[in-house]
Amino acid sequence: MDDAPVSAFGDGVPLERPDERPATTPARRGSVLNLETIKDYRSHIPRKDGGVGKAILFQSARLLLGLNCLEPGVEQRVHTHEGQDKFYHVLEGRGEFTVGDEVREAGVGHTVWAPSEVLHGVRNRGEERLVVLVGIAPSP
Repeated sequence: MDDAPVSAFGDGVPLERPDERPATTPARRGSVLNLETIKDYRSHIPRKDGGVGKAILFQSARLLLGLNCLEPGVEQRVHTHEGQDKFYHVLEGRGEFTVGDEVREAGVGHTVWAPSEVLHGVRNRGEERLVVLVGIAPSP
């Protein structure tokens, strides 16, 4: 049996080896990195008293990347996205994340995956601000 690494999604699908990946498409001529291509999340942290502060960092028809900020005691109630997958990546603080029937705490560096049509939400039970990078695909 080949001992190639498998997908982290528990589906047993082997990951491609570097030498088996298809050739990448070259960048379009004239594409450059600019201020709209690179952003420091810290200068975009939303602030909202009594609710979830949200800010969009990047958005296309295929993907939305944004920030959610929850002050201590604030909750984003469980909800679903029809036809859209979502992830939360914790940048600051700790949160209690619900995905389906599971509730777990996650902190800085942890990523939480919420597949399409599965209930998910987050609560800040800590004493410091919780900031998460959120990705939704396809974009709402």
